Amino acid sequence: MIEQLVPFDDLLNHNPFLIDEVRYNLLHRICESEESTCLKTFDGNMIFAQSPGHKAWLWISQQIIGNHKLTYIEELLHYLEGTNLSGVCGDVETAENFAHAYAERHTAQVHTHMVMESYFCPEYNKPSGVEGIIRQATSEDVQVVAQLLAGFSKDALDRSVDPTSQISAAKAAIETGNLYLWIVNSMPVSMANIAHRSPRHGRINAVYTPPTWRKKGCASAIVSGLCSILKNEQLTPMLYADVKNSVSNQVYKNIGFKEGGKITDIAFG
Repeated sequence: MIEQLVPFDDLLNHNPFLIDEVRYNLLHRICESEESTCLKTFDGNMIFAQSPGHKAWLWISQQIIGNHKLTYIEELLHYLEGTNLSGVCGDVETAENFAHAYAERHTAQVHTHMVMESYFCPEYNKPSGVEGIIRQATSEDVQVVAQLLAGFSKDALDRSVDPTSQISAAKAAIETGNLYLWIVNSMPVSMANIAHRSPRHGRINAVYTPPTWRKKGCASAIVSGLCSILKNEQLTPMLYADVKNSVSNQVYKNIGFKEGGKITDIAFG
C-alpha cells in the first residue's frame, strides 16, 4: 500500500533507509518541501520523491530483491498512472528497472544522463602549503559569484550561460550564508557551497575553480574548509560527483571522502 510521506518523516531516520542514506541524501531535501510529491509504502521499503520541475528519486530497500523489487515498481507505476515524469534517479538497478517499466507504459525513450558517485567524509585532511584563506561570500561578491556560477554551469552541466543571467542566483546563494569563497591576494579564486543540512550530513555542492587557478590546491582547500565547518556542527560532509570527472573525484578522495554508492540519473524522452 502506498501512502504520503510527510516532511521530516521518521522513516528517513531508521533502517533500512539509513543503510543507503549517503547516496540517497537528496531525499531529505526533496521531502522537506510541501510542494514535492513524496510517497512511501506502508512497510517502509520504498520512497518516491519529486520536486516540481525535476526528476523523481526512487529508493527501494536493499532487503527487496529480484522480482519483489519489480512488484514494488509496478505498484508505484499504477499509483502514478497519468503522471508524466522527466526522469528518475536512484541506484543503478532500481533506476533502470523503473525506467524501462515506465518507458513501456508511456512509449518513452530512456537515456542515462549521468552517473554520480556519492561521497561522505568521516575525517578530512587539510591540504598544506595552499595560498589563501576561506571566507563567507557577501553582497559585495555578487558579480564575481555570477561569473563563477556561469563557469560552473559550463563545466559541470555543459550549459553555456551569460554571467549576467546568474546575478539573481548569485544573490540568492549569498543570502543563505552558506556560499564560501577561497581568497588569494584579495581575489576570489574558488567557490563551494553548503547546499543542505540533514540530520546527520551536510551536503556540499557548486565546487568550482576557474581554469587559470586549477592545480594550485584551491578546490581542496575550500572543500576541506567546509568540512571543518560541518564537523564543528557534528555533521558528516557529503557530496555527489560525476564519475566522468576523474580529477574532481580524486580531489575529494585526497581530502578524505569515501565512496557511498552510485546514483544513476536517467532522462525520459
